[in-house]
Amino acid sequence: MSSFTEPFPRRDEFTVHWPISTRWSDNDVYGHINNVVHYSWFDTAVNGWLMRATGVDVRELPALGLVVETGCRYLAELSFPVDVEVGIGLERLGGSSVTYRMAVFGDLAAEPAS
Repeated sequence: MSSFTEPFPRRDEFTVHWPISTRWSDNDVYGHINNVVHYSWFDTAVNGWLMRATGVDVRELPALGLVVETGCRYLAELSFPVDVEVGIGLERLGGSSVTYRMAVFGDLAAEPAS
């Protein structure tokens, strides 16, 4: 079992909360949301928020955003049907890069599921 040295983020640590409705197809054969779906939620939340906050379609920008590193800790099971929110926070803003801190919260929980 892994031990984590940093505390898990709480809902109130994020100023942006992007709502996502789960789908039946998000469940895997074990009856919970498949791990890969969490990454889809992260993509949807960041790009949706960027587009809404700036009024610019990121697909039309001359610069291309790349994901060069990811990591995810799965802390609690989620299962359809559940409404989730992806908390988006800025971890680091560099000259040509952005590092986001993100967490998934199910049904308005204070503690993250991932």
